[in-house]
Amino acid sequence: MATITIADFKNGIGLRIKDKVCTIVEFQHVKPGKGGAFVRYKTKDIKTGRVVEQTCNAGTKFESVMLSTREMQYLYNDGNDYIFMDNETYEQVPVSDEFIGDNAKWLKENDVCQLLYADDELMGVNPPMFIEVQITQTDPGFKGDTVQGSTKPATIETGAVVQVPMYLNEGETIKIDTRDGKFVSRV
Repeated sequence: MATITIADFKNGIGLRIKDKVCTIVEFQHVKPGKGGAFVRYKTKDIKTGRVVEQTCNAGTKFESVMLSTREMQYLYNDGNDYIFMDNETYEQVPVSDEFIGDNAKWLKENDVCQLLYADDELMGVNPPMFIEVQITQTDPGFKGDTVQGSTKPATIETGAVVQVPMYLNEGETIKIDTRDGKFVSRV
């Protein structure tokens, strides 16, 4: 267990605060006219994404956490777990569907995902930023239905429902931004 002081603060480093793994979003050393110096800092909880602003005195120590990202290929879902494979060691890592949560709708077999680790504990699974998927179900587009900006719901091969332009039909391949679930382009 390595400890660091506020003199070691850098944006993006990992800390364990009250059994939660956080990263430093930003920090500022404050030297008031009276009293001792202190640090005002914001941390982001890695699991929940919640950002909290806090202050501490100059000598405060924190437990440091080594954050790392490993690229792994998503292989398949066996019903309970999503199976990922480390492309370097070929080790297969099962991840429960409760842990993946909403990101499951962006997982497509053989895509490379990023798994975030704090020390050796898995903290998160990030799908690729953009995925290319096929539309499996949508209402047909009509000739002349070219109203600018109008969209319709479409189910894609991963099971997610996204808004797509009216001119797209079933069987077409599209590109989706997984950060916000928005249509990017036709492929």
